[in-house]
Amino acid sequence: MYNLKDDYSEGAHPKIIESLVKSNLVQEDGYSMDSFSKEAIRLLKQELNNDDVDIHFISGGTQTNLLAISSVLRPHEACISATTGHIATHEAGAIEATGHKVIMVDTEDGKLNKKLLKPVLQKYNFEYAVKPKVVYISNPTELGTVYSKEELKSLYDYCLGNNLLLYLDGARLASAIALEEMELSLENINKYSDAFFLGGTKNGALLGEALILSNDEFKKDFRYILKQKGAMLAKGRIMGIQFKTLLEDQLYLKLGAYANGLAKYTNNELRNLGIEFLVDSPSNQIFPILENNLIKELRNSFNFYDWEKISEDKTCIRLVFSWATKEEKVKEFVNIIKNFKGIN
Repeated sequence: MYNLKDDYSEGAHPKIIESLVKSNLVQEDGYSMDSFSKEAIRLLKQELNNDDVDIHFISGGTQTNLLAISSVLRPHEACISATTGHIATHEAGAIEATGHKVIMVDTEDGKLNKKLLKPVLQKYNFEYAVKPKVVYISNPTELGTVYSKEELKSLYDYCLGNNLLLYLDGARLASAIALEEMELSLENINKYSDAFFLGGTKNGALLGEALILSNDEFKKDFRYILKQKGAMLAKGRIMGIQFKTLLEDQLYLKLGAYANGLAKYTNNELRNLGIEFLVDSPSNQIFPILENNLIKELRNSFNFYDWEKISEDKTCIRLVFSWATKEEKVKEFVNIIKNFKGIN
C-alpha cells in the first residue's frame, strides 16, 4: 500500500538527516539558544527582509496555533475561522479548551475575505457576545486553495481597519509560495499578516514549525508562554538544524515545488479523463470526485482520505503529494484509473 493520504508519512529529507548526523556530537546551548537556531533565525530574517520580528521554533502545527492564538486573546475575545479551518475541525477543540470561542464562517473554497467577515462583525458587535479579535486562515487552505498576495493584502487591510489581528497557519506554506502565479514570498506574507508560521513537518523536516511574530501584541512574553506550556524544547537545536538546512539554497521552496508538480500532473491527467473536482486547488492537495467502485479498486494499492460523499455512487477523495512522493507511484495511480475507464 502506497500513501497519498498526507505529506508527513516519511521521515526527513536526506540533507536534514545528514545535517543532524554531522552535528550530533557538537555541544550547544539549549532552548533554541544554540548556534544552529540562531543561524536559522538569521536566514529567516534575511528572507523576510525584516529584523524586527520574533521567531520561535515549535514542534507541531496544532501546538503552534494553540500557543499563538490563545496568547493574544483576552478572556472575552474570540477567533474567526472558516468552517473548514484546521482549528475548527482537526485540533480537538484546542482553542475552545483555553476558553475562547471559534466563530466559524461557511465558505465555498475555504478562504475568508472581507465580504464574509463583515456580517460576523455586525453580529458580534456588543458586550453580550464574544468580541472577535483574531482572524485565522491557512495558506494553502484545508481545501488546497491558495490566497494570492493581493487576496492576502485585501484581507489584512480589512483586519487592520477593524481592529482585528490576522494569523496565518503555514503548515504547507512552501506549497503556496512555490506557486509563482500567486506572487507570494515570506517577505510579503510577513508584511500582510500579524503572525504566521512556516511549516517544516509537512515539508521535509522530522518535526517543527517556525513561528514568525511581527505584531507586538503577539510578541509579548512569548518565551514565558512557550516554557509554561511545555513547548520550549531543551534540545531546541533539533529544530534549528532542520530549518537552517531547509532555508539554505531555499530547499523548502524546491520541496514545495516538487510536491505541487506531482499534484498538477495528476490534476491534469484526471481532468483529461473527464473527472470533476470538488474545488480548483493548485497546491499539493487535490480533491477528485470518483465513482465508489473505482475508489475500491484504487484502495487495493493506495491509501487516501474519503473527503466528502457527493452522491450514492460518487465520493470526493483527497490526494496529498509530498517532497518524497515517488513519480512512478503517481503514474501508477493514474494508470489504474485509465485502465478502469478502458483508456489503456
